[in-house]
Amino acid sequence: MSGAAEGKPLEVVEICAGAGGQTLGLERAGFRHRLAIELDENAARTLRHNLVKVLGYDEKEANDTVRVGDVADPRTWKKPSEDSDRSEDSKSNEGWDLDEYNNIDLLAGGVPCPPFSIAGKQLGASDERDLFAWAVEQCGRIKPKALLLENVKGLSGNRFTAYRKHVLDRLHEDGYIAEWRLLQADQFGVSQLRPRFVLVALQPEYARHFHWPTPHIERPKTVGELLRDLMAEGTWTTEQLESWIKQADDIAPTIVGGSKKHGGADLGPTRAKAAWAAMGVDAKGVADDPPGPTNPRVKGAEHPMLTVEMVARIQGWYGKDFAEWEFLGGKTSRYRQIGNAFPPPVAKALGVAIKEAIQKTAKERSLIESTKVTLDPVYKILRGRKRAMTVEQLVARLENDGTPLVQPEVERRLSHLSHDFELIEKERSTGEVAFLLGEFKAFIGQDDHQRHQLFAQHRTKIS
Repeated sequence: MSGAAEGKPLEVVEICAGAGGQTLGLERAGFRHRLAIELDENAARTLRHNLVKVLGYDEKEANDTVRVGDVADPRTWKKPSEDSDRSEDSKSNEGWDLDEYNNIDLLAGGVPCPPFSIAGKQLGASDERDLFAWAVEQCGRIKPKALLLENVKGLSGNRFTAYRKHVLDRLHEDGYIAEWRLLQADQFGVSQLRPRFVLVALQPEYARHFHWPTPHIERPKTVGELLRDLMAEGTWTTEQLESWIKQADDIAPTIVGGSKKHGGADLGPTRAKAAWAAMGVDAKGVADDPPGPTNPRVKGAEHPMLTVEMVARIQGWYGKDFAEWEFLGGKTSRYRQIGNAFPPPVAKALGVAIKEAIQKTAKERSLIESTKVTLDPVYKILRGRKRAMTVEQLVARLENDGTPLVQPEVERRLSHLSHDFELIEKERSTGEVAFLLGEFKAFIGQDDHQRHQLFAQHRTKIS
């Protein structure tokens, strides 16, 4: 058997750990955290608190395990006793020393979602919050047996086909077999429509034993069924409670944690609010208490608001494995910690699948990367070319290749590529502009990357 010794948990380094949704799921799957890094102090306090209260770490171990700071700053990875140099010069990537984590069983994380979210500008590699490509580079340095990264559904869209291909190519160069998969949280017992786009990469000897987790056959509880006891704690009559439960007869729409760039806690954008209203929930805020005189608190509101505890249950903190987790901080902070989390039951299912692969206890399969890579046809043509092409030439080439696109569509795709790659423009003697695909723009640890300045400028608003 490979991996951890008999009876010893597998070890994981987790980046962008948040308040511990993925942490809890992986621990329940049989992993133990060597390190967990998180930028937000409140989320880190929540994580430390629960490592002790729920997962049995001692205080010193929890404090040493959870580090607060920029995950891309080498100083954050140092143990507190080692962190004597906090100067700007010590941030240089030449100072990275990851030997302590070499060949760890698993590198995992839920890197920031805004660069890929359809609710945002989808700037991808041009967004200072993008750490996906950086995490892939760290995989090549640490050489874990497995890599697990999760993000929003937006990353699976056509906008990011070139980005995804670049990620797969880098992992292949580092000797990994990598696969993408869109998973639905409600298929793993979570009462919420929450799609997550997941990347799993393993070294070949372990990839032979990896199988994506099998969705549950039974449908999760409806919101009404799930929250019955919590709603009953208020001052509703039995008739009012039963009427609400009957109305809340579906699973929840995706809970949106939001960011520090925007206001307080609410349950999502306009479409989500309408879906909540159809289930008898006022999604304009989060209540302090179950239904009663102060909830609904918005004048004229027809429906009750959910409490933070209710939102946590919908996010998957429910049942014997997950219900004991406690969130620290103010109401808005606690809501964001929950709303931005990876549902623990989904993380556990993935953790079990990865553990069985590392320990080689799962059935061996043919070593074929099952991810279907559909390349952007414009990217496919420009990738690796030494000579620039005009839009007209691209249109003609696409026609010849059997993937015809009209000029405005080609220009749109070039614009998308320019967010993730250097798009070099060369003016010809005729006045026409030709395009050449340059370097990948994403931050992967470069000392001179614009990400450092932008991150420092916007740090207080980054979630």
